[in-house]
Amino acid sequence: MAIKKRKRMTFEKSSGNVFADIGFANPEREQLKAQLTLQIYRVIKDRDLTQAEAGTILGIKQPHVSALMRNRSVQHFCSAGVIVFCA
Repeated sequence: MAIKKRKRMTFEKSSGNVFADIGFANPEREQLKAQLTLQIYRVIKDRDLTQAEAGTILGIKQPHVSALMRNRSVQHFCSAGVIVFCA
C-alpha cells in the first residue's frame, strides 16, 4: 500500500468581509444585506412563524420568504428592501 503525500494547503488572511475577499463590486452592501437577512431569519424562527405568516407580516409572497430564509434574496430584494423589513 502506497503512502499518499499531503499537499500543502495555502490560505490568506481574511479582510473580515467575505464579499470583499471574493471580489464583489459592493462588498459592504452585500455584508449588510447578509446580516439583515440573518436577523430576519432569527426573528421568524424565534416567533415560530410559518413562511406564509411571515409573508403576510412582511407584505411579500411565501416563495419570497422562502428565498429570504435560504439567503437567496439577491434576486428578489435590494438592500433597501431588506432594511424595510427590519423597520
